[in-house]
Amino acid sequence: MKAMVLEAPGTPLVMRERPIPAPRAGQVLIAVHACGVCRTDLHVVDNELPDIPYPIVPGHEVVGTVAALGEGVAGLSLGDRIGVPWLGWTCGACRYCRSGQENLCNRARFTGYQLDGGYATHMLADARFCFPLPATFDDRHAAPLLCAGLIGHRAHRMAGDAETIGIYGFGAAAHIMAQVARHLGQRVFAFTRPGDTAAQDFAAALGAEWVGDSDKPAPEPLDFAVIFAPVGALVPAALEAVRKGGTVVCAGIHMSDIPSFPYSILWGERVVRSVANLTRADGDAFLRIAAEVPVETTVEAVPLDQANDALARLRDGRLTGAAVLLP
Repeated sequence: MKAMVLEAPGTPLVMRERPIPAPRAGQVLIAVHACGVCRTDLHVVDNELPDIPYPIVPGHEVVGTVAALGEGVAGLSLGDRIGVPWLGWTCGACRYCRSGQENLCNRARFTGYQLDGGYATHMLADARFCFPLPATFDDRHAAPLLCAGLIGHRAHRMAGDAETIGIYGFGAAAHIMAQVARHLGQRVFAFTRPGDTAAQDFAAALGAEWVGDSDKPAPEPLDFAVIFAPVGALVPAALEAVRKGGTVVCAGIHMSDIPSFPYSILWGERVVRSVANLTRADGDAFLRIAAEVPVETTVEAVPLDQANDALARLRDGRLTGAAVLLP
């Protein structure tokens, strides 16, 4: 097999040949067809997450087929097309796992971070954390659903009956969430990097009724705001944009420090909260919704050996939609 491997902090990925691994009990071997490039991959490559076990293969928006089954795997067969998300393993026994909050398991392990991921031709995965994929989506268009879609779904659930939704950072996750919100009749307001006309045009094309720079005030009070950009300074901006009783959700795994802000913009029972990871129930629910809408993912296919270029373009804000690596 071949894999793009992160071998040390601050270094580019390198293509390596490795023996194809054999699945252990409970695992499946996957022949990778496509893997989305996610901002969380960028946090891994840029050494912004703790305790990265080098060498590691990034990638957690994986689409492929089952190539081998480990002992005891049930519910999957050779040749099944499946998706592999960020959450790759949980203990199943702690208070979080037992209460439907497996996304908060203290022993959880994550695909492309602590477990080798999908920037490769083959990978292993825990069969419990693999999703059957709707036939509605081909491989490359299904890939972004597995993190950008799922984290957007978990954040969007917190909007409740909101009529007006602000989205800060209009990339892969935002372009999926905006479609679901519009499908539900919600009004979408898109906030982008100042001067990013390409992102603003993209948001408008997906039904946002207002688009503008993230350093500008909202045109009216919002019920709900979600921040996908890893920029702590957007938290006070979003708090100022939501009405009393409104909610601001921070949807990234990493964010720069949040600056101090006056209590007056939090007062009035406004809420700031984070979204962490996903659960398997999130995956099952969102993939059904994505097929019903149906969500149209905007993707750019990139050869696997050009993963470093795709990451650089994501870092610089030069991608519209999502890059998807094809082995």
